[in-house]
Amino acid sequence: MTQGGAARRTVLGAAVLAAGTGMAGLAAGPAAASAAGGGHGEGGFRDLPYPTVIGHRGASGYRPEHTLGSYQLALDMGADVIEQDLVPTKDGHLVCRHENEIGGTTDVADHQEFAGRRTTKSVDGVSVTGWFTEDFTLAELKTLRAKERIPAVRQRNTLYDGQWAVPTFEEVLRWANRESRRRDKQVWLHVETKHPSYFRSLGLGLEEPLAKLLRRYGRDRRDSAVFLQSFEPSSIQRLSRLVSAPRVVLLSAAGTRPWDFELAKDPRTVADLVKPEGLRWIAGFAQGIGPTMDLILPRDAAGKLGTPTTLVKDAHAQGLLLHPYTARNENSFLPADFRKGTDPAAYGDAFAAFRTYFEQGIDGIFTDNPDTGLLAAEAFRPGRRPVNR
Repeated sequence: MTQGGAARRTVLGAAVLAAGTGMAGLAAGPAAASAAGGGHGEGGFRDLPYPTVIGHRGASGYRPEHTLGSYQLALDMGADVIEQDLVPTKDGHLVCRHENEIGGTTDVADHQEFAGRRTTKSVDGVSVTGWFTEDFTLAELKTLRAKERIPAVRQRNTLYDGQWAVPTFEEVLRWANRESRRRDKQVWLHVETKHPSYFRSLGLGLEEPLAKLLRRYGRDRRDSAVFLQSFEPSSIQRLSRLVSAPRVVLLSAAGTRPWDFELAKDPRTVADLVKPEGLRWIAGFAQGIGPTMDLILPRDAAGKLGTPTTLVKDAHAQGLLLHPYTARNENSFLPADFRKGTDPAAYGDAFAAFRTYFEQGIDGIFTDNPDTGLLAAEAFRPGRRPVNR
């Protein structure tokens, strides 16, 4: 992985711009993509700064996730890449939500006109009760407002409840192109297809409309400023036949199986996919993996870090980059080694955690706190030799 030039300027505590309250004035379509540099990276993903800091759902440590406010703040803080998760509406529009169940991330429960749409569904074999994007048209979804998903941990984020609507992915592409022009620098995106087999079974396949949008906005090429990711390898394989943009297979806990493997009766688990043979298979259609950090640095029963695995070395041997997830500042998310005090919502020693992660030789990391990640990366980027490269 190319380190990518001079150290980046990190803007700590940047105030979010008032993006996302309206989309008037944003250019659209191929002409806009061309004006923004076509969405094509100057040299592709290997020219990104190393280690790359990815704003997980934007700057979700400070603003309600998957809102234009969260994305804008992550960009203002200096994040190298901004993540979006995609789910469909009833009428086939792709919108940015971490899950299709929106009871926890919008004010839908306050809308009496939608009370009758609360239901229980089986999503990837899990029973979920709530309201689901696939039961709403885009026009209906746009009457809702986003809110903080985990208010018990991030009470301050609730100040911004109601400030932003649920964005469509096309609105995000327009925003990214506008910001690329304004900054004279490509805005990179990291785009996940959520529950792709489930939605395909409903006639709402994600990959084809995603590919259509990527082509329209000039982000479909090998050197485009976008990563495509999914926990279902078959979704990445399908995307590989539709566009040439770089692709990443996400990997959950070792003992789990991707849902498309469950449906296809494929006996392999994630533990099989992180072995050299599995990584070699992934390298046949993807450029990277996005493992949970526990696959690189396992935790023991007490939550403390154990001996690193060989995953970084093994993945690099197959030419795959690694973008593990997710680094957060709060005690409740940190390994026990880095917690401070007993308040789960208080910040622990996040810098020590980031330093440990970066020393493994990872190529990038997803984080809810891009400012923390960037400051930690600045200390690493000038030339420290990672222990596992």
